[in-house]
Amino acid sequence: MPITIIQPRPIPRYSARSTSPISDSDSDMGGVDLDGHLPTFKRAKHGHEYGNGEEDDIVTPGEVITDNPQWMRGHGTYTVGKDDKTIISSLAGVVTRTNKLLSVKPLRARYQPEVGDLVVGRIVEVQSKRWRVDVGSSQLAGLPLSAINLPGGIQRRRTETDELAIRSFFAEGDLLVAEVQQLYAEGGAVLHTRSLRYGKLRNGVFLAVSGAGGGGGVARSRRQVWTMEVGALAGGGGSKIDVVLGVNGYVWISKHVEDQSLAAGQSGAAGVGVTNMEESVSQTVYSSQNDYIEVEVMREIMRVRGVITALVENGLRVDEDLVMKGYQEAVEMARASETGEEDVYLGGERGQQLAALLVAR
Repeated sequence: MPITIIQPRPIPRYSARSTSPISDSDSDMGGVDLDGHLPTFKRAKHGHEYGNGEEDDIVTPGEVITDNPQWMRGHGTYTVGKDDKTIISSLAGVVTRTNKLLSVKPLRARYQPEVGDLVVGRIVEVQSKRWRVDVGSSQLAGLPLSAINLPGGIQRRRTETDELAIRSFFAEGDLLVAEVQQLYAEGGAVLHTRSLRYGKLRNGVFLAVSGAGGGGGVARSRRQVWTMEVGALAGGGGSKIDVVLGVNGYVWISKHVEDQSLAAGQSGAAGVGVTNMEESVSQTVYSSQNDYIEVEVMREIMRVRGVITALVENGLRVDEDLVMKGYQEAVEMARASETGEEDVYLGGERGQQLAALLVAR
């Protein structure tokens, strides 16, 4: 077989000149621009421009949104120079327009705390005068010792004795529901549990989904905590369960426990005073011991968990209205199956079917 020798071709030479319209570097040596300028690009549009009412435009970091001087830049955007009117995206997301303000909403982002948000968190560190709480944000939130209720409802200054017994209130790994009380300049949050609605969580199951600002998931609504009547629908014998939807995307579903203060008040004729009532309530406020949970209640807790998971997987918001409607549809779907109400699976095609029923309602 004859061998053909081909004369080698010269190595191609490529120009290293910068193609960025905002770079003022005259270097032709290539590499990184030492002035810190990054190349930007403008995507070809099909007959429209960003900011002209299009709210479904997805942009990437460094992409030019518009160079029209009538628009103002908002969150998720930046400009290169002081007099430059070109608005550039700083993250991957969807362009939103508010009057003359252009912003970029991220496709997925961590939870950003706001004052008044109800959040579910987990204790990750215990310090001398405060706890560090994971709330799904970019920074750990702080829960000061002065921001909790002391056993017995005593209103006094915190002492060294309280600091030494700080782990008797919350320890590492404990789950709690709290409210955002204050925000630091760098984005850190300060929590408090000075309410009978807040405190340590027991008798339930934890679920982490996307929160506000992170796409489909838990949405800020009028009510984030409510009690569901599950006995009348699923034959649970008049049982109730509590649902806590944290704005940060952490969800807690638990067995409903009647308010012990009411029970103590009903037995007031038996010699239980206000002081004894406070002491009886305080015995379980910081307890880590779970109560006995009936099998029927556990089944309905898992059904509600499946409903919330199906809502998130199909891009629907998670609030009280959709969770209640989804639970009713899930019970009807279970009754129509072969195994009856024992069927709590809502993944895959069953989850898509549930989402389709909720959208059609």
